[in-house]
Amino acid sequence: MYKARSLPKDDFRRAVEKELTRKEEEPPELIYFKVYKSQILVIEQAIETAALMLGTDKSRGYCLEMICADLLAGAHLDNGDRRSCSTRSHAYYKFLPDEQQQVFLENLGAKAS
Repeated sequence: MYKARSLPKDDFRRAVEKELTRKEEEPPELIYFKVYKSQILVIEQAIETAALMLGTDKSRGYCLEMICADLLAGAHLDNGDRRSCSTRSHAYYKFLPDEQQQVFLENLGAKAS
């Protein structure tokens, strides 16, 4: 009872969880970043695909972590060769829906000028 009164709610919840499962849970951290509406579909599809591959009981945060880990692993395999990264970007491009491909090309054109 003392802990229930003295600890913040999240800390108390983690303490109870640790006692019940004998596992220490890492405190969560919220991250925020802006995405455009045109990017949401690709992001959601990637997270859903990762969830299917990893098991649908995995959190979205875990799925995003695995997507990032996969990207980093591929980048390190190429020893930081930018041409290899460019080749991989072209491979991903062909999997985008037509509308997303058009937005991608427009963004490339805007950056080139």
